Amino acid sequence: MKAQTAIKALAALSQAHRLRIFRALVVAGRTGSTPSTIAKRLKVSPATLSFHLKELMNAGLITQERSGRNLIYRADFQRMNDLLAYLTENCCRGEKGVELAQVACGC
Repeated sequence: MKAQTAIKALAALSQAHRLRIFRALVVAGRTGSTPSTIAKRLKVSPATLSFHLKELMNAGLITQERSGRNLIYRADFQRMNDLLAYLTENCCRGEKGVELAQVACGC
C-alpha cells in the first residue's frame, strides 16, 4: 500500500460516523448490510448515512453491490488488511514480536 492510499483511508476513518459505519460493516461480515439497516442500527439519518457511505467508498474501504432493489454495502477486508499491514510493517523490527498474521483479519 502506498502512503497516499493509507492517508486517504485513515482520513475517512477519522470521522466518528464513518468509523461507526465501517465497524458496523466489519461486524456484518461478507453478508454486508443495506443502508436502511445501517441507519436504523446506528440511529443516523439516511442523508447523513449516504454522505458517509460515499466517503468510505471513495477511500476504498467499503464496496457497494446492487441486489434487486437494494444496495448492499460491505467492508473491503482486503483493503482493511492492507492498511493494517502498512501500519504494522515495521512493528517489532528485528525482535521476536507480533506476527503480521496475528494483526490482520482472517475474514
